[in-house]
Amino acid sequence: MRTRFPLRLISVAVLATVSVLQAAAAHETVKPAFAYAIPNVPGKTVTALVVTYKPGGTSQPHRHGGAFVIAYVLTGAIRSQLEGGEAKVYRAGESWTEAPGAHHLVSDNASKTESASLLAIFVADGNDKKLVTYDKP
Repeated sequence: MRTRFPLRLISVAVLATVSVLQAAAAHETVKPAFAYAIPNVPGKTVTALVVTYKPGGTSQPHRHGGAFVIAYVLTGAIRSQLEGGEAKVYRAGESWTEAPGAHHLVSDNASKTESASLLAIFVADGNDKKLVTYDKP
């Protein structure tokens, strides 16, 4: 049996996530890359966003709810740190994963002179419209 999510529902989830990300972090830009229902895993979707940091740009600490996340560095160098772990710099072609509920303490451009970008891939429930929740200041 093939399960389909209406493209409109997936698009709304992506747009809601992008608007939250852009409003919360002035030093990064977020653009949707794709969003698909996963046919052999009913109720799940895979969504990808391209996150671009200006030189010295940073994101606020955040979580991705129940989503499993894969981050793949497209350009430059990204510093990342999850709660309980050490900060590490990942360069173009390198990746890391985040378990559902992980607390992402540091996500920033490791360079003060060059931009950097990553592809964030979320595997989440199809009805999960909020893929990012920022810490309250």
